[in-house]
Amino acid sequence: MSKPLIVMALEAEGQGKLEALGFDVLYCGVGKVNAAYHLTAKLRDAVNSGTKYSYVLNMGSAGSSKFKTGDVVAADKFVQRDMDATGIGFEYGETPFEEGDKVISFSKIFDSLAHGICGSGDSFLQGKPPIDCDIIDMEAYALAKICRNEGVEFACVKYITDGADESASTDWQTNLKHASDAFVEILQRME
Repeated sequence: MSKPLIVMALEAEGQGKLEALGFDVLYCGVGKVNAAYHLTAKLRDAVNSGTKYSYVLNMGSAGSSKFKTGDVVAADKFVQRDMDATGIGFEYGETPFEEGDKVISFSKIFDSLAHGICGSGDSFLQGKPPIDCDIIDMEAYALAKICRNEGVEFACVKYITDGADESASTDWQTNLKHASDAFVEILQRME
C-alpha cells in the first residue's frame, strides 16, 4: 500500500524527521490560501507523474482549550472559524452561495487518538473561537476542502502546543519543538 502525502505548514513542525522515515512531505506555508495553492499543485503534479498517495495526511501544531498541551489528537471534521457572511444572511462559517455543508467530514483513520472538530482561520487565535471547534489551526479546513473536491481521502493529526489563549504565542514557540517526535511515533505505529 502506498504511503500518504504528509502536508505541514512549516519545516519546524517536522524538523526533517518525517522525510527520514521515507515519507513525502509538502510544506505548504501558513494559512488557508497557501495550503490550498500548494496542495492543489502537488496533487496535479502527482497525477501528471503517476505518483499515487493512499491519502493526504495533515500534521502540524494547533491550539486547543479542550485538549491539553502535549496531546496528539486527530480531527475528522473541519470548519472555517473566520468565514463571516452573517451580514448577508448566511450562518457563521458558511461560505456564501456554495452548495454543501459548512462542516467537511472524513472517515476516522486514527481511531486510537482522541478526535475533535478543527477550526481553521487566517489568524493566530488567542481566545475563544467564534464557532464551535476543539482544535485551532490555520490550514486544515483548506486542505480538507481540496481533498473533498478532488476525491482524495484526508486525515489530520495535530500536536497541541498551546491553549489558544493569551499565552498561546509564547507557548506555541516553546512547545513546537516537541511536535516532530510525537509525529514520528504516530507514523512508526502505522508501519
